[in-house]
Amino acid sequence: MNASQVIFYLISAFVLGTAVLAVTSHKIFRSAIWLLFSLIGVAALYFWMQVEFVAAVQIIVYVGGVVVLIIFSIFLTQQSGSEMPKPPLKRMLFSILAVLFGFAFSYNIIANYGFDAATTTKPFNVPVSAIGEQMLDTKQYGFVLPFEVVSMLLLAAMIGCIVIALRSAPKGKPVQKPAAPAGANGASNKPVTGSNMVVEEKSL
Repeated sequence: MNASQVIFYLISAFVLGTAVLAVTSHKIFRSAIWLLFSLIGVAALYFWMQVEFVAAVQIIVYVGGVVVLIIFSIFLTQQSGSEMPKPPLKRMLFSILAVLFGFAFSYNIIANYGFDAATTTKPFNVPVSAIGEQMLDTKQYGFVLPFEVVSMLLLAAMIGCIVIALRSAPKGKPVQKPAAPAGANGASNKPVTGSNMVVEEKSL
């Protein structure tokens, strides 16, 4: 096992570990931070594969766009530091089925692909201008549709952040109201009643 393989396994373990912590943490802010680390690990994999442009897009779109919006929306909520309730059994079963389906789908793709040994030592070097032209191309091998899907992803993330920020306070938790502003002499602006007048006369 050479140094390149060791780096790959270390980055992969970091991505999987932080991803598991993101879905198992009981605090929503910690989940967002672990998700941030997991996406940074994916960008590190792209850097390891020497596709710097895709790594930069990963950081800009996901790390700098989606996750930052999620974190700001968490700061605007009233439960940013509290623990999330335990999910119901039905939701946990659907989550386990989704994970199993993802593993089966990934295994099917890997098994059907040959992964032959590289026959050339030519480095993977594609100019950014060619990537930009291919990304906005509407012909057979163009990627204009995924490019627009990324913009819809950012829009969906923004809408989700707004929904989280507008979440109402939990039942049974009083909503704190701002205190009444003080007057010019430091006294409150409450209306003067008879009892207040008597107290003020005794103090004089």
